[in-house]
Amino acid sequence: MYQAFCHIGPACADAAPLMALPFMLFFVILLGLVFIVPMCLFKFFLWWRLFSKAGYSGAFGLLLLAPFGTLIMLCILAFSKWPINKKD
Repeated sequence: MYQAFCHIGPACADAAPLMALPFMLFFVILLGLVFIVPMCLFKFFLWWRLFSKAGYSGAFGLLLLAPFGTLIMLCILAFSKWPINKKD
């Protein structure tokens, strides 16, 4: 049935999915650059600000790159004394 809509002939039906592959790859890469990368950068920025306001180094936000990094960061924030709350 698909071959009936192909203007070139039966060989076109076999090549059609392969012809769409470069376009699909282009749109997946474009999706990553436009949506996923800025969202990851924004997430790093938020965690950096959170740790800075708690009195820690903002570089703790880079723990997101580690496996189970979010869990490690939450444990640090939940179970340690925050430097900003320490009395001199």
